[in-house]
Amino acid sequence: MKVLVLNCGSSSIKYQFIDTEKGYSLAKGQVERIGMSGAVLTHTRWDGDSVRIVGDILDHTQGIEYVLAVMLSKNHGVIEDKDDIDAVGHRVVHGGEDFSGSVLITDEVIKVLQQNIELAPLHNPPNIKGIQAVTRLLPNIQQAGVFDTSFHVKMPPKAYLYGIPYELYKRYKIRRYGFHGTSHRYVSEQAALKLGKDIKELKIITAHLGNGCSMAAVKNGQSVDTSMGFTPLEGLLMGTRAGDIDPSIVLYIMGKEDLAFSEASTLLNKHSGLIGVSGESSDMREIITAVKEGNKKAKYAFDIFNYRVKKYIGAYASAMGGVDAVVFTGGIGENALDVRSEVCSEMEFIGIEFDEEKNSKNETIISKETSKVKVLVIPTNEELVIALDTAQIVKNLNSQL
Repeated sequence: MKVLVLNCGSSSIKYQFIDTEKGYSLAKGQVERIGMSGAVLTHTRWDGDSVRIVGDILDHTQGIEYVLAVMLSKNHGVIEDKDDIDAVGHRVVHGGEDFSGSVLITDEVIKVLQQNIELAPLHNPPNIKGIQAVTRLLPNIQQAGVFDTSFHVKMPPKAYLYGIPYELYKRYKIRRYGFHGTSHRYVSEQAALKLGKDIKELKIITAHLGNGCSMAAVKNGQSVDTSMGFTPLEGLLMGTRAGDIDPSIVLYIMGKEDLAFSEASTLLNKHSGLIGVSGESSDMREIITAVKEGNKKAKYAFDIFNYRVKKYIGAYASAMGGVDAVVFTGGIGENALDVRSEVCSEMEFIGIEFDEEKNSKNETIISKETSKVKVLVIPTNEELVIALDTAQIVKNLNSQL
Protein backbone atom coordinates (compact mmCIF):
# COMPACT_ATOMS: atom_id res chain seq x y z
CA MET A 1 0.00 0.00 0.00
CA LYS A 2 1.20 3.53 -0.78
CA VAL A 3 0.43 6.04 1.94
CA LEU A 4 0.86 9.81 1.95
CA VAL A 5 1.94 10.87 5.45
CA LEU A 6 1.23 14.47 6.46
CA ASN A 7 2.48 16.47 9.43
CA CYS A 8 0.72 19.84 9.33
CA GLY A 9 2.03 22.70 11.44
CA SER A 10 0.68 26.22 11.77
CA SER A 11 2.59 27.46 8.72
CA SER A 12 4.11 24.28 7.32
CA ILE A 13 3.39 20.84 5.92
CA LYS A 14 5.92 18.02 6.10
CA TYR A 15 5.14 14.99 3.98
CA GLN A 16 6.38 11.59 2.89
CA PHE A 17 4.94 9.18 0.36
CA ILE A 18 5.71 5.68 1.65
CA ASP A 19 5.44 2.25 0.09
CA THR A 20 4.47 0.21 3.17
CA GLU A 21 5.15 -3.13 1.48
CA LYS A 22 8.77 -2.20 0.80
CA GLY A 23 9.12 -0.01 3.88
CA TYR A 24 10.73 3.02 2.27
CA SER A 25 9.88 6.54 1.15
CA LEU A 26 9.21 7.20 -2.53
CA ALA A 27 9.25 10.97 -2.00
CA LYS A 28 9.41 13.48 0.81
CA GLY A 29 9.42 17.21 1.31
CA GLN A 30 7.90 20.15 3.05
CA VAL A 31 5.93 23.32 2.44
CA GLU A 32 7.09 26.30 4.49
CA ARG A 33 5.78 29.82 5.12
CA ILE A 34 2.13 28.99 4.43
CA GLY A 35 0.10 32.20 4.54
CA MET A 36 3.24 34.35 4.21
CA SER A 37 5.02 35.87 1.27
CA GLY A 38 7.60 33.70 -0.43
CA ALA A 39 6.19 30.32 0.54
CA VAL A 40 8.48 27.45 -0.46
CA LEU A 41 7.95 23.79 -1.36
CA THR A 42 10.96 21.48 -1.41
CA HIS A 43 10.50 17.99 -2.83
CA THR A 44 12.95 15.09 -3.06
CA ARG A 45 12.27 11.85 -4.90
CA TRP A 46 13.64 8.44 -3.90
CA ASP A 47 16.35 8.62 -6.58
CA GLY A 48 17.70 11.95 -5.33
CA ASP A 49 15.91 14.15 -7.84
CA SER A 50 14.83 17.34 -6.11
CA VAL A 51 13.01 20.56 -6.85
CA ARG A 52 12.35 23.82 -5.02
CA ILE A 53 9.21 25.82 -5.81
CA VAL A 54 8.48 29.33 -4.56
CA GLY A 55 4.95 30.74 -4.73
CA ASP A 56 1.97 32.16 -2.90
CA ILE A 57 0.51 29.41 -0.73
CA LEU A 58 -2.32 30.94 1.25
CA ASP A 59 -3.58 27.99 3.30
CA HIS A 60 -3.16 24.27 3.97
CA THR A 61 -5.53 23.28 1.18
CA GLN A 62 -3.40 25.14 -1.34
CA GLY A 63 -0.26 23.72 0.23
CA ILE A 64 -1.51 20.16 -0.22
CA GLU A 65 -2.53 21.04 -3.79
CA TYR A 66 1.10 21.98 -4.42
CA VAL A 67 2.25 18.69 -2.90
CA LEU A 68 -0.11 16.68 -5.08
CA ALA A 69 0.93 18.66 -8.15
CA VAL A 70 4.65 17.96 -7.68
CA MET A 71 3.93 14.29 -6.94
CA LEU A 72 2.03 14.13 -10.24
CA SER A 73 4.55 16.14 -12.28
CA LYS A 74 6.23 14.49 -15.23
CA ASN A 75 9.75 15.55 -14.25
CA HIS A 76 9.70 15.14 -10.47
CA GLY A 77 6.65 13.04 -9.67
CA VAL A 78 6.13 9.54 -8.30
CA ILE A 79 2.50 8.90 -9.26
CA GLU A 80 0.50 9.06 -12.48
CA ASP A 81 -2.89 9.64 -10.90
CA LYS A 82 -4.27 10.72 -7.52
CA ASP A 83 -5.80 7.26 -7.23
CA ASP A 84 -2.25 5.91 -6.86
CA ILE A 85 -2.44 7.26 -3.30
CA ASP A 86 -4.08 4.42 -1.35
CA ALA A 87 -4.53 6.29 1.94
CA VAL A 88 -3.45 9.37 3.89
CA GLY A 89 -2.04 9.21 7.41
CA HIS A 90 -1.85 12.28 9.63
CA ARG A 91 0.41 12.98 12.54
CA VAL A 92 -1.90 14.40 15.20
CA VAL A 93 -0.26 15.81 18.31
CA HIS A 94 -2.98 15.46 20.92
CA GLY A 95 -5.67 12.82 21.28
CA GLY A 96 -6.30 13.53 24.96
CA GLU A 97 -7.61 10.50 26.84
CA ASP A 98 -9.90 9.59 23.97
CA PHE A 99 -7.55 7.56 21.77
CA SER A 100 -5.28 4.74 22.89
CA GLY A 101 -4.24 3.95 19.33
CA SER A 102 -4.42 5.12 15.74
CA VAL A 103 -7.89 5.57 14.27
CA LEU A 104 -9.79 5.97 11.02
CA ILE A 105 -10.73 9.62 10.52
CA THR A 106 -14.49 10.15 10.79
CA ASP A 107 -16.69 13.14 11.55
CA GLU A 108 -16.89 11.95 15.15
CA VAL A 109 -13.09 11.77 15.43
CA ILE A 110 -12.77 15.32 14.10
CA LYS A 111 -15.27 16.50 16.74
CA VAL A 112 -13.14 14.92 19.47
CA LEU A 113 -9.99 16.54 18.05
CA GLN A 114 -11.75 19.89 18.12
CA GLN A 115 -12.74 19.31 21.74
CA ASN A 116 -9.07 18.68 22.55
CA ILE A 117 -7.84 21.91 20.94
CA GLU A 118 -7.50 23.56 24.35
CA LEU A 119 -4.96 20.86 25.28
CA ALA A 120 -2.86 21.58 22.17
CA PRO A 121 -3.87 25.02 20.86
CA LEU A 122 -0.79 25.39 18.65
CA HIS A 123 -0.85 21.91 17.13
CA ASN A 124 -4.33 20.42 16.85
CA PRO A 125 -5.85 23.25 14.74
CA PRO A 126 -3.34 22.83 11.85
CA ASN A 127 -3.59 19.04 12.19
CA ILE A 128 -7.36 19.38 11.69
CA LYS A 129 -6.84 21.78 8.77
CA GLY A 130 -4.71 19.15 7.07
CA ILE A 131 -7.42 16.52 7.50
CA GLN A 132 -10.09 18.86 6.17
CA ALA A 133 -7.92 19.85 3.18
CA VAL A 134 -7.41 16.21 2.20
CA THR A 135 -11.14 15.59 2.56
CA ARG A 136 -11.77 18.35 0.01
CA LEU A 137 -8.98 17.41 -2.40
CA LEU A 138 -9.11 13.61 -2.12
CA PRO A 139 -12.70 12.90 -1.08
CA ASN A 140 -12.59 9.18 -1.90
CA ILE A 141 -9.40 8.34 -0.01
CA GLN A 142 -9.47 7.00 3.56
CA GLN A 143 -7.53 8.90 6.22
CA ALA A 144 -6.13 7.85 9.58
CA GLY A 145 -4.94 9.80 12.60
CA VAL A 146 -1.83 8.69 14.49
CA PHE A 147 -1.39 10.47 17.82
CA ASP A 148 1.75 11.61 19.65
CA THR A 149 -0.03 10.95 22.93
CA SER A 150 -1.70 7.57 22.35
CA PHE A 151 1.33 5.41 23.23
CA HIS A 152 1.27 6.91 26.73
CA VAL A 153 -2.49 6.85 27.38
CA LYS A 154 -2.38 3.58 29.32
CA MET A 155 0.13 4.79 31.89
CA PRO A 156 -1.03 3.97 35.43
CA PRO A 157 -2.64 6.76 37.49
CA LYS A 158 0.42 6.93 39.77
CA ALA A 159 2.42 8.03 36.73
CA TYR A 160 -0.02 10.40 35.06
CA LEU A 161 -1.74 12.15 37.98
CA TYR A 162 -0.27 15.32 39.46
CA GLY A 163 -0.30 16.33 43.12
CA ILE A 164 -3.15 18.78 42.69
CA PRO A 165 -6.81 18.44 43.77
CA TYR A 166 -8.27 15.45 41.92
CA GLU A 167 -11.28 17.54 40.95
CA LEU A 168 -9.02 19.68 38.72
CA TYR A 169 -8.01 16.56 36.80
CA LYS A 170 -11.65 15.61 36.32
CA ARG A 171 -12.70 19.14 35.41
CA TYR A 172 -9.87 20.23 33.11
CA LYS A 173 -8.18 16.95 32.09
CA ILE A 174 -4.94 18.04 33.78
CA ARG A 175 -2.67 14.99 33.73
CA ARG A 176 0.57 13.75 32.24
CA TYR A 177 -0.05 13.01 28.56
CA GLY A 178 3.46 12.67 27.17
CA PHE A 179 4.50 13.19 23.58
CA HIS A 180 6.85 11.70 20.95
CA GLY A 181 4.83 8.52 21.47
CA THR A 182 5.23 7.32 17.88
CA SER A 183 9.00 7.63 18.17
CA HIS A 184 9.21 5.89 21.56
CA ARG A 185 7.03 3.08 20.28
CA TYR A 186 9.06 2.62 17.09
CA VAL A 187 12.54 2.59 18.63
CA SER A 188 11.52 0.33 21.52
CA GLU A 189 10.11 -2.19 19.03
CA GLN A 190 13.24 -1.92 16.89
CA ALA A 191 15.45 -2.43 19.95
CA ALA A 192 13.66 -5.68 20.74
CA LEU A 193 14.19 -6.83 17.15
CA LYS A 194 17.88 -5.88 17.25
CA LEU A 195 18.31 -7.83 20.49
CA GLY A 196 16.33 -10.79 19.15
CA LYS A 197 13.92 -10.73 22.06
CA ASP A 198 10.19 -10.37 22.62
CA ILE A 199 9.38 -6.79 23.58
CA LYS A 200 6.78 -8.13 26.02
CA GLU A 201 9.65 -9.54 28.06
CA LEU A 202 11.82 -6.40 28.09
CA LYS A 203 12.21 -3.24 30.16
CA ILE A 204 13.43 -0.49 27.86
CA ILE A 205 14.26 3.17 28.45
CA THR A 206 13.99 5.27 25.31
CA ALA A 207 15.57 8.71 24.97
CA HIS A 208 14.27 10.86 22.12
CA LEU A 209 16.78 13.70 22.13
CA GLY A 210 16.40 16.50 19.59
CA ASN A 211 15.38 20.14 19.83
CA GLY A 212 12.47 18.72 21.82
CA CYS A 213 13.48 15.93 24.19
CA SER A 214 11.60 13.26 26.09
CA MET A 215 12.20 9.88 27.65
CA ALA A 216 9.92 6.93 28.25
CA ALA A 217 9.90 3.85 30.43
CA VAL A 218 8.62 1.02 28.22
CA LYS A 219 7.79 -2.12 30.17
CA ASN A 220 6.64 -5.21 28.26
CA GLY A 221 5.93 -3.04 25.21
CA GLN A 222 3.80 -0.50 27.10
CA SER A 223 4.73 3.03 28.12
CA VAL A 224 4.46 3.19 31.92
CA ASP A 225 5.98 6.64 32.37
CA THR A 226 7.36 9.49 30.28
CA SER A 227 9.14 12.76 30.97
CA MET A 228 6.94 15.23 29.08
CA GLY A 229 3.74 16.00 30.91
CA PHE A 230 0.56 18.04 30.47
CA THR A 231 2.52 19.92 27.81
CA PRO A 232 5.86 19.26 26.07
CA LEU A 233 7.53 21.72 28.48
CA GLU A 234 8.10 19.29 31.34
CA GLY A 235 11.06 16.96 31.74
CA LEU A 236 14.50 17.18 30.18
CA LEU A 237 16.40 20.34 29.33
CA MET A 238 15.70 21.01 25.64
CA GLY A 239 16.84 23.32 22.88
CA THR A 240 14.66 26.23 24.02
CA ARG A 241 12.46 24.70 26.75
CA ALA A 242 13.29 24.80 30.45
CA GLY A 243 12.09 21.30 31.34
CA ASP A 244 11.58 20.47 35.02
CA ILE A 245 11.34 23.60 37.15
CA ASP A 246 9.94 24.60 40.54
CA PRO A 247 6.52 26.18 39.72
CA SER A 248 7.18 28.91 42.27
CA ILE A 249 10.09 30.13 40.14
CA VAL A 250 7.66 30.96 37.36
CA LEU A 251 5.47 33.00 39.70
CA TYR A 252 8.55 34.70 41.18
CA ILE A 253 9.92 35.72 37.78
CA MET A 254 6.51 36.93 36.61
CA GLY A 255 6.35 39.19 39.64
CA LYS A 256 9.91 40.48 39.39
CA GLU A 257 9.85 41.04 35.63
CA ASP A 258 6.17 42.06 35.45
CA LEU A 259 5.47 39.38 32.85
CA ALA A 260 2.07 38.54 31.43
CA PHE A 261 1.05 34.88 31.11
CA SER A 262 1.94 34.80 27.40
CA GLU A 263 5.33 36.37 28.08
CA ALA A 264 6.12 33.82 30.80
CA SER A 265 5.12 31.02 28.42
CA THR A 266 7.44 32.41 25.74
CA LEU A 267 10.27 32.66 28.27
CA LEU A 268 9.96 29.02 29.32
CA ASN A 269 9.28 27.60 25.85
CA LYS A 270 11.39 29.75 23.53
CA HIS A 271 14.19 31.38 25.52
CA SER A 272 15.19 28.73 28.07
CA GLY A 273 16.88 25.34 27.80
CA LEU A 274 20.23 25.14 26.01
CA ILE A 275 19.91 28.62 24.52
CA GLY A 276 18.86 30.14 27.83
CA VAL A 277 21.66 28.65 29.93
CA SER A 278 24.44 28.94 27.37
CA GLY A 279 23.48 32.24 25.79
CA GLU A 280 25.01 30.73 22.66
CA SER A 281 22.71 28.35 20.82
CA SER A 282 19.86 25.85 21.02
CA ASP A 283 21.84 23.49 18.76
CA MET A 284 23.78 20.81 20.63
CA ARG A 285 26.46 20.75 17.91
CA GLU A 286 27.23 24.41 18.55
CA ILE A 287 27.08 23.87 22.31
CA ILE A 288 29.68 21.09 22.09
CA THR A 289 31.93 23.28 19.92
CA ALA A 290 31.64 26.10 22.45
CA VAL A 291 32.46 23.71 25.31
CA LYS A 292 35.66 22.64 23.54
CA GLU A 293 36.56 26.31 23.14
CA GLY A 294 36.27 26.78 26.90
CA ASN A 295 32.90 28.51 27.07
CA LYS A 296 31.80 28.23 30.71
CA LYS A 297 28.07 28.76 30.21
CA ALA A 298 28.00 26.30 27.30
CA LYS A 299 29.57 23.76 29.65
CA TYR A 300 26.81 24.40 32.19
CA ALA A 301 24.18 23.76 29.51
CA PHE A 302 25.93 20.61 28.29
CA ASP A 303 26.28 19.23 31.81
CA ILE A 304 22.69 19.99 32.82
CA PHE A 305 21.39 18.32 29.67
CA ASN A 306 23.35 15.11 30.26
CA TYR A 307 22.71 15.07 33.99
CA ARG A 308 18.94 15.13 33.52
CA VAL A 309 19.02 12.31 30.99
CA LYS A 310 21.14 10.30 33.42
CA LYS A 311 18.71 11.02 36.28
CA TYR A 312 15.73 9.84 34.27
CA ILE A 313 17.51 6.61 33.37
CA GLY A 314 18.00 5.92 37.06
CA ALA A 315 14.43 6.88 37.90
CA TYR A 316 12.89 4.72 35.18
CA ALA A 317 15.08 1.74 35.98
CA SER A 318 13.80 2.00 39.54
CA ALA A 319 10.18 2.47 38.43
CA MET A 320 10.29 -0.63 36.22
CA GLY A 321 12.23 -2.76 38.70
CA GLY A 322 15.21 -2.96 36.37
CA VAL A 323 16.20 -2.21 32.78
CA ASP A 324 17.35 -4.37 29.87
CA ALA A 325 18.15 -1.70 27.30
CA VAL A 326 18.61 2.05 26.86
CA VAL A 327 17.91 3.48 23.41
CA PHE A 328 19.12 6.82 22.04
CA THR A 329 17.27 8.41 19.12
CA GLY A 330 16.48 11.84 17.65
CA GLY A 331 18.95 14.33 16.18
CA ILE A 332 21.07 14.55 19.35
CA GLY A 333 20.60 10.95 20.41
CA GLU A 334 21.63 9.61 17.02
CA ASN A 335 24.56 11.95 16.36
CA ALA A 336 26.01 13.49 19.54
CA LEU A 337 28.72 11.01 20.58
CA ASP A 338 29.78 13.22 23.49
CA VAL A 339 26.26 13.27 24.92
CA ARG A 340 25.92 9.49 24.84
CA SER A 341 29.36 9.09 26.38
CA GLU A 342 28.65 11.48 29.23
CA VAL A 343 25.19 10.07 29.94
CA CYS A 344 26.50 6.51 30.10
CA SER A 345 29.58 7.29 32.19
CA GLU A 346 29.73 5.82 35.70
CA MET A 347 26.63 3.74 35.06
CA GLU A 348 28.21 0.36 35.73
CA PHE A 349 26.22 0.07 38.96
CA ILE A 350 23.04 -0.15 36.91
CA GLY A 351 24.51 -2.69 34.51
CA ILE A 352 25.78 -0.44 31.69
CA GLU A 353 29.27 -1.17 30.37
CA PHE A 354 29.81 1.48 27.72
CA ASP A 355 32.07 0.91 24.72
CA GLU A 356 33.71 4.17 23.60
CA GLU A 357 35.06 2.65 20.40
CA LYS A 358 31.65 1.41 19.27
CA ASN A 359 30.21 4.79 20.21
CA SER A 360 32.79 6.62 18.11
CA LYS A 361 31.87 4.44 15.13
CA ASN A 362 28.16 5.13 15.69
CA GLU A 363 27.36 1.42 15.80
CA THR A 364 23.85 0.22 16.60
CA ILE A 365 24.84 -1.39 19.91
CA ILE A 366 27.34 0.80 21.76
CA SER A 367 27.66 -1.21 24.96
CA LYS A 368 30.21 -3.94 25.58
CA GLU A 369 29.37 -7.56 24.86
CA THR A 370 29.47 -8.22 28.61
CA SER A 371 27.10 -5.35 29.43
CA LYS A 372 24.03 -6.53 31.32
CA VAL A 373 22.11 -3.51 30.04
CA LYS A 374 22.43 -2.97 26.30
CA VAL A 375 22.77 0.56 24.93
CA LEU A 376 21.55 1.13 21.39
CA VAL A 377 21.41 3.93 18.84
CA ILE A 378 18.35 3.60 16.61
CA PRO A 379 17.25 6.25 14.08
CA THR A 380 13.61 7.04 14.61
CA ASN A 381 11.10 6.75 11.77
CA GLU A 382 7.79 8.21 12.89
CA GLU A 383 6.57 8.58 9.32
CA LEU A 384 6.92 4.85 8.69
CA VAL A 385 4.91 4.08 11.83
CA ILE A 386 2.17 6.46 10.69
CA ALA A 387 2.15 4.85 7.23
CA LEU A 388 2.03 1.29 8.60
CA ASP A 389 -0.73 2.12 11.08
CA THR A 390 -2.73 3.84 8.34
CA ALA A 391 -2.30 0.90 5.97
CA GLN A 392 -3.46 -1.56 8.63
CA ILE A 393 -6.52 0.53 9.49
CA VAL A 394 -7.53 0.79 5.83
CA LYS A 395 -6.93 -2.94 5.23
CA ASN A 396 -9.08 -3.80 8.24
CA LEU A 397 -11.82 -1.49 6.97
CA ASN A 398 -11.74 -2.97 3.48
CA SER A 399 -11.90 -6.52 4.83
CA GLN A 400 -15.16 -5.64 6.61
CA LEU A 401 -16.81 -4.31 3.46
